[in-house]
Amino acid sequence: MYPVLLLVFCLSCWLLLSRRKQNASKGKLPPGPTPLPIIGNILQVDVKNISKSLSNLSKVYGPVFTVYFGMKPAVVLYGYEAVKEALVDLGEEFAGRSDNPVVEKLNQGHGRLFSVGKTWKELRRFSLMTLRNFGMGKKSIEDRVQEEAHCLVEELRKTNGSPCDPTFILGCAPCNVICSIIFQNRFNYTDQDFLNLMKKLNENSEIFSSPWIQEKQSQELIFTLENLVIAILDIFGAGTETTSTTLRYALLLLLKHPDVTAKAQEEIQRVIGRHRRPCMQDRSNMPYMDALVHEVQRFIDLLPNNLPHAVTRDVKFRNYFIPKGTIILTSLTSVLHDDKEFTNPKVFDPGHFLDKNGKFKKSDHFMAFSAGKRACAGESLARMELFLFLTTILQNFTLKSEVDPKDIDTTPTSNGFISVPPNYKLCFIPV
Repeated sequence: MYPVLLLVFCLSCWLLLSRRKQNASKGKLPPGPTPLPIIGNILQVDVKNISKSLSNLSKVYGPVFTVYFGMKPAVVLYGYEAVKEALVDLGEEFAGRSDNPVVEKLNQGHGRLFSVGKTWKELRRFSLMTLRNFGMGKKSIEDRVQEEAHCLVEELRKTNGSPCDPTFILGCAPCNVICSIIFQNRFNYTDQDFLNLMKKLNENSEIFSSPWIQEKQSQELIFTLENLVIAILDIFGAGTETTSTTLRYALLLLLKHPDVTAKAQEEIQRVIGRHRRPCMQDRSNMPYMDALVHEVQRFIDLLPNNLPHAVTRDVKFRNYFIPKGTIILTSLTSVLHDDKEFTNPKVFDPGHFLDKNGKFKKSDHFMAFSAGKRACAGESLARMELFLFLTTILQNFTLKSEVDPKDIDTTPTSNGFISVPPNYKLCFIPV
C-alpha cells in the first residue's frame, strides 16, 4: 500500500510541476500561495466562506492572484478595478466557462447559462429575443408581476398573522412569474404539477450549491430540443431561486431593522396609499424604497464570487499570462463591499444609495447582477419583481418577529456559491 501511495504522490508532484513549468514557458500566471500536490490550495480556502478566504489572500497577493483547486489553477480578480477591467473592458476574452463534471452530467452539454462560444451567444440572443416577444420589458410583464404580487398577499393573509416560514411562498411567486411568461399561465400554489416543478428546482439548487460550476462547449447543433429544454430550465432556475432567496433575505433584514421598515412604509403610504397596486412608475417617486432594494442586494452579496468565468483565448492581463480555458473567479464581494465606495459596507443601510438630499444615487459598484457580456439576462425582470413584491408586502402587512430585533442573526448559513439566509419565522399582520 505504501509504495502505491508514494507513487501517486510523486506522480502528482511531477504533473503539478509540469503544469507550472508549461505555464511559465508561455509567460507567468499571477502570484499566489504555493499549491500542494493533488489538493492544490484547498487547505487555504474555506469552502463554507470562500469569499473571506479570497479576501485574506488578496491582502497578501494583491488584486490579481492564482489559487489551485486540485491541480487546476484559477485566477482570482479582487476589487472593482480588476473585475471591471476583465468583465467590461475585456468582456469577450473573459466570457468563457470551464469544464465541470456535475453540470455536464445534468445538462449533457446543453443549455445557455453554462455554455460557451457560439452556443452561448446564439442561445442568449434567442432567449432574450423570445422573452421580449413574450413581453419582457413591456407593460404586459409588469401586469403579470402585479397580479402575482396580489396573489402572494392573499396567500400571506391565509397565515392569519401566525408565525410562518416564508421560504415556500416566496419561492412560488417568482416561479409563477416565469410560468406566466413561458406557459402564458400561472398556477395555484397548491397545484400538484406546480409543486413538482418547485421540488425539482429546489433539488437542482442543492446540487448546484457546489462553489465551482462550469460546463464544456457542446459541438452539436445549437437549436436542438435538448438545448432549448435546458435553456428554459436555466431561466426557471435563475429566475426563481435567486429572486426568492433575495426576498427571503430582504424580509429578515427588515425584521432586524424596524427603523428602515418604518421609513419604507411611510414612503409607500405617502406615494401609493393603502389600496392602489404599486407599479414601476412609482419607483422614480420612491427613492428610499429604491435604495432599500439596492441595499438588500448589495448587503446580502448573493453570488459572492459570481459564476466562474474562463478566458476564451490566451490573454495578457496586467503583465501576467493567462492561458486559454483558465478559470476566472471574479469577487463580487470585493466590489459590493468596497469601503471606498460604501461607508461602513458591513452595515445594512439604504443610505448607501441616497445622496445628501435623499435622492436615489446610482453606483458603478452595484454589480449584484454581474457585469459585461455574461451579466444576468433577467436583470430587468428581477429588479421589477423585487421592487413590486417587497413594496406590495410592506403596503399590506406589518412584519413581526418572534424574537427581539437585536437578537436576529443575519449571517448567511452558507457562503460558498450562494449566500443562504438562516431559517426564520415571522408574522404577517394585516394593516
